[in-house]
Amino acid sequence: MAAIQQEDKVNLGAKKFVMWIFIFTSFMLFAALTSGFIVYIGGNGKGLNLTLPDAFRYSTGALLLSSLTLFLASRAAKRLDYGKQQIMLWATMGLGIGFLILQVYGWYYMAYKMHVYLVDPNATRSFVYVMTLLHVLHIIGGIAWLISALSGSIKRIPQVRNLYRMEMTSIFWHFLDIIWIYLYVFLLLNQ
Repeated sequence: MAAIQQEDKVNLGAKKFVMWIFIFTSFMLFAALTSGFIVYIGGNGKGLNLTLPDAFRYSTGALLLSSLTLFLASRAAKRLDYGKQQIMLWATMGLGIGFLILQVYGWYYMAYKMHVYLVDPNATRSFVYVMTLLHVLHIIGGIAWLISALSGSIKRIPQVRNLYRMEMTSIFWHFLDIIWIYLYVFLLLNQ
């Protein structure tokens, strides 16, 4: 039994390292996009000249709240309170899906109410779509992590693995929260 737990720790540690590499590369991707945005503005003098839709502000609130519910789920997992862990994971998923819906509504609003399109004569506006779409793709991956954590809790997998799933999910989800705040503030400052 102890040999299996030691093997799990080694395998899980390697997987966590891969997660950190993925997070670093994702961070570099978003840094490159924002740098490209700044260089493009400097080269042609065209600013964003756009007021971000309110949906982006509301989605920020949903994502911040989802980090709180995930923190509560992790705390419940450490206390072996599977019921609360599952409720908080469901809440986090609901808020994550709410974030996705609000982002799609924001794109709809930009396209049909503001007449700002993905392919726009002012390419800085295209950056808004590209940055938010890439973040949405990461959120979908985060929801997959949430489903994995929820599944493990429902199946009552061994506590070592349950906590590992919660930790990996938390690392990724909180990273998504930080990246979104960075992108949102960056876009607000450049509108």
